[in-house]
Amino acid sequence: MVAIGLLASLAWSWSADAMEAAAAPDVVPVMVDNAKLIRLPEKTQTVVVGNPLIADVSLQRNGVVILTGKSFGTTNLIALDAGGAMIAESLIRVEAPQASTITVQRGLDRESYSCTPNCQPSAQLGDSTKWFSEVSGQADRRRSLAATGAGGMPNR
Repeated sequence: MVAIGLLASLAWSWSADAMEAAAAPDVVPVMVDNAKLIRLPEKTQTVVVGNPLIADVSLQRNGVVILTGKSFGTTNLIALDAGGAMIAESLIRVEAPQASTITVQRGLDRESYSCTPNCQPSAQLGDSTKWFSEVSGQADRRRSLAATGAGGMPNR
């Protein structure tokens, strides 16, 4: 009798786990500051992102979506049809690039370097404020010089 009860509870537990897994939305990983193409149902008319500070989307034709990772974290994406009915849901997980990024911890201060193949400063979310400001300031200055040319005149 105990064995039958145990088997019944295990079978119920497994079926509940299977139903949860079937109901759980897909997880779509994307790297911060990177874009990824994903496909939603063709009848998708509206895409909603739970937290647009984490990810951004741009709906294209035929259910194609450009997903851009903006900040580390997890949020959800919901696809709606023309009538406003939900036709798909996914979890979006924005992650840090691992392969070519080196993190240097100096006490409480963190610095990031992109090593592809030589290591160069690379401002990343979570770096110390001083490091982030210096590196992003240099990048902004470089972009400005490239846009205006060394003589201060706009490049055309």
